[in-house]
Amino acid sequence: MARLNRSGLSLLACFSMVAWAGNEGELIRLVRQDCGSCHGMTLKGGLGSPLTAQALMGKPLESLAATILYGRPGTAMPAWKSILNEGEALWIARKLVEGFPEEKH
Repeated sequence: MARLNRSGLSLLACFSMVAWAGNEGELIRLVRQDCGSCHGMTLKGGLGSPLTAQALMGKPLESLAATILYGRPGTAMPAWKSILNEGEALWIARKLVEGFPEEKH
């Protein structure tokens, strides 16, 4: 069952990369501005931990996406599920692990 779930999430992640290509600028802006307010504008840390590729190395995408969607109770990390869906959270997680792109002006 776990293998099926991982496969399904991997497939969803692949589709999300295509599905959110048109929304990419908005998601980049959201991460740089909203996430950056706690994690630092360069995502190298602040109130929140760093979100650099090096800091996130080895962390499962599904776990990162769950943190984005549901937050971390007892910490300053809020849940974003009211404005992001699962595909968007996986897209953000993948981009963070790869090294998050700069905002295009």
